[in-house]
Amino acid sequence: MRESEPIGQMFIRLISNLCFSVFLFSVLIFTVIAITYQPPDPWLESTSALTKFFSKTENPTLEDGNSILKSGEVFRSVPSGSSITEQMIDKAEKKLKNLAVMDDSDCDELRVVNCSDPRVLLAVERFNLKQFKSVLFLEYLTPVNGSKANECDVAWRFRSKRDKSWRKYKDFRRFRFEYGEDCFYRVEHASGWHSGINAKRLLRRRVNGTRSAGNTIVSKAILDDEINDTILSTGSEADFKEGKYLYYKRGGDYCKGMNHFAWSFLCGLGEAMYLKRTFVMDLSMCLAAKYNPSNQDVDGKDFRYYFDFEHLKDVASVVEEGEFLREWKKWDQKHEKKVSVKKVVSYKVKPKNLKKDNSTIIWRQFDAPSPGNFWFMVCDREAAKYIERPWHALLKSKILLNIVAEIGGRMDYEYDAIHVVRGERVKNKKLWPNLDSDTSPGALLEKLEEVVHPWTNLYIATNEPSYNYFDTLRSEYKVHLLDDYRDLWNSTSEWYHWMTRLTRGRPVEFDGYMRAIVDTEVFYRGKIRLETFNNLTKDCKDGVGYC
Repeated sequence: MRESEPIGQMFIRLISNLCFSVFLFSVLIFTVIAITYQPPDPWLESTSALTKFFSKTENPTLEDGNSILKSGEVFRSVPSGSSITEQMIDKAEKKLKNLAVMDDSDCDELRVVNCSDPRVLLAVERFNLKQFKSVLFLEYLTPVNGSKANECDVAWRFRSKRDKSWRKYKDFRRFRFEYGEDCFYRVEHASGWHSGINAKRLLRRRVNGTRSAGNTIVSKAILDDEINDTILSTGSEADFKEGKYLYYKRGGDYCKGMNHFAWSFLCGLGEAMYLKRTFVMDLSMCLAAKYNPSNQDVDGKDFRYYFDFEHLKDVASVVEEGEFLREWKKWDQKHEKKVSVKKVVSYKVKPKNLKKDNSTIIWRQFDAPSPGNFWFMVCDREAAKYIERPWHALLKSKILLNIVAEIGGRMDYEYDAIHVVRGERVKNKKLWPNLDSDTSPGALLEKLEEVVHPWTNLYIATNEPSYNYFDTLRSEYKVHLLDDYRDLWNSTSEWYHWMTRLTRGRPVEFDGYMRAIVDTEVFYRGKIRLETFNNLTKDCKDGVGYC
């Protein structure tokens, strides 16, 4: 008969088996997380949450909702720069008065308005400052004649005081004048957004055809001279050979959410900056299913639909993938000595180990199973300590922000805004038991009456599918929804013109992600802003138990 095993050995064996079981369970959990992990998509976060989100050095925390990417504008302080002030106008008026002593007879000359008279522009500047307090007026163009003797059309460039970028937007309006005893003009009446059509021509620009543009589309829209989305050439063959490039092969990031895209793209761009190389950039994109009404991934999108390519070219060394591959192929066909290439097959090869590599092209491959085929893995762990993602390089498309500016302009730059999250969440009573009732029209009206004055312009940013859902609010407020401005992306719009230049005339859908960008940016520029999970409901953003 077998002797009984000593108690000490049995205890050691029990501990060993337990530790081994814990190890196997940990490996299983890690594997599941690795396969299912995606970086976050927080939709319409508060400013403090955005700052916390982008301050992380590791991968962002998982969030729920159809979000838009919080791009480089989040990091920018309000730009300093000269805008027209009351003091500047006073100084200019004083200078004019000192040039000539005017008597009452001189004022008779003002009965017929001379639009080139500097006093006309001063009157407009003073009027605008008093009327539109949320706007910085950056520059004016010389007024031109309106449709009547006492009218002038005036164009200017401006920026919202809540806009953290340096960008300028355009408006032109028609003004009717009267004059006072001091022989200075005063604005008697001002028409609305883009009413000064005779000043419109001063803002027009000639469309330059480019290789990427194809045939230009005739449009009545005013083209923005700050937009330059053309593809840069790599230069001569010698320039190409002398360059140093970092080329990321397309990986598992394709067709993921926008925040996933940005987290990975900026990892690659950050590594290129660290290695002092030009980043080879694929402008083609796939829009994830959650941004599309069909709930299907949509290929054939373009980086320039959503982001400011001109700004990216200014702050980083990038080359478009198609241009790069053509020059690479051309060089290898013409020369016996081929372009030197170092293929990197694993994300585990650290960027610092490539610092001294002299190959013309460092070509990272992403053929491993997920998550080894995600670009952002290159910047994980140790590399996160020295690879900085250049968030400042990724700004939202100026074309889309022009739509934002026009919506604000049509509300005379003065409006309050609320963000109403509904959609699928109101159906999940387990996680959001109060959301549906808290965002009902009656509940919203009750909350708004406490903070928003009657008959104020009220912009509602929302994912509520029913356009008429907020009709009850129209009895107290001038309600504005994104769909009220469909003409800003129809076939005669500036947006449509630029999109069809990129696609060589092929129509482009104003998709769900574009809508989210515009809706969110208009909301952020409101004077009073009420957010769903901070102001309108008792529920937590991530559901019961996640406050």
